[in-house]
Amino acid sequence: MVQIPNTPTSADVARLAGVSRATVSYVLNKTDAVRISDATRQRVHEAARELGYVPHAAARSLRAGHSRTVLMPAPAIPVGPLYSAFLNEVQGALNRLDYTVVQYGSVGLHGDDAARAWAELRPVAVLVPGTGIGPRGVSVLKRSGARAIVTLGPERVEGAHALLMDHDAVGRCAAAHLYERGRRRIGVVIPEEPGLEVYSRPRLAGARQALRGTGARVTGVPLAYTERSAAELAAKWPDVDAVFAYNDEYAMLLMRALQDTGRRIPEDVAVIGADDLMLGRLLRPRLSTVRIELPSGRALAALVDRAVRDPGGEPEVHRVLGSSVVRREST
Repeated sequence: MVQIPNTPTSADVARLAGVSRATVSYVLNKTDAVRISDATRQRVHEAARELGYVPHAAARSLRAGHSRTVLMPAPAIPVGPLYSAFLNEVQGALNRLDYTVVQYGSVGLHGDDAARAWAELRPVAVLVPGTGIGPRGVSVLKRSGARAIVTLGPERVEGAHALLMDHDAVGRCAAAHLYERGRRRIGVVIPEEPGLEVYSRPRLAGARQALRGTGARVTGVPLAYTERSAAELAAKWPDVDAVFAYNDEYAMLLMRALQDTGRRIPEDVAVIGADDLMLGRLLRPRLSTVRIELPSGRALAALVDRAVRDPGGEPEVHRVLGSSVVRREST
């Protein structure tokens, strides 16, 4: 018969460390209200490690009246290196503030259905990428105990804090640069992958806005993220002499296809991407790009912490996503 070891308790840790259970709770739950010497803290941590004891998150939440879990639903669309680095920074900053960050794979769930699934985990905060929630979903989360709901997308949602990402500005920046380089027939890549239209359409609108009244023409150019799609587009290239390729990855894909048909970059077609990825600097010609400044992960973590501490406060709205052109050889 297999012997199942007894689960260690805080009382076991207290006996081994020679302290009270209250002291164990103060140390392992990182309570600052009580002064405890460094030597005592070290004894408690060493005893907990020796016994394999970890605090019970649910019990801790019950005592505090709320959890310390921040839910980050996985984006329903592919994310590139720039956004991945931002998420890592946010997670690290929240961890330093003693929050536990959990990524939730919500593939197939949308809107209120997704919000109900997130609410089942009783997070204290939810960071929602894109347009994955509405006012009703915000209400569901708040009723389940979430103190902070923060959206990261082009529009604000009633009841939630918002980081408004101005993708129009990215398109304006790219189109203005191409116009300054003497281009008058400008294509803007529209990715065919589902979900990306929430970002690509504003970028197209921004490009058109930047060149309104100049006599330049702006054309949307559909492109799937496959070599075949890029080759087909290059073979039937529209009447454009420059292209804003949505981001650096689509720009690399399209540049190679255009070069395979004998077109010269930038002499025949100027190309600019976005995100300023390292790979763009390794291309020949080197890729011009729009450098995008995402919000600081530390600032977002601080916003979450403020909202958790003051859940009745007025939702904060911040406009983010700075844009600037880095000109290289492709334009």
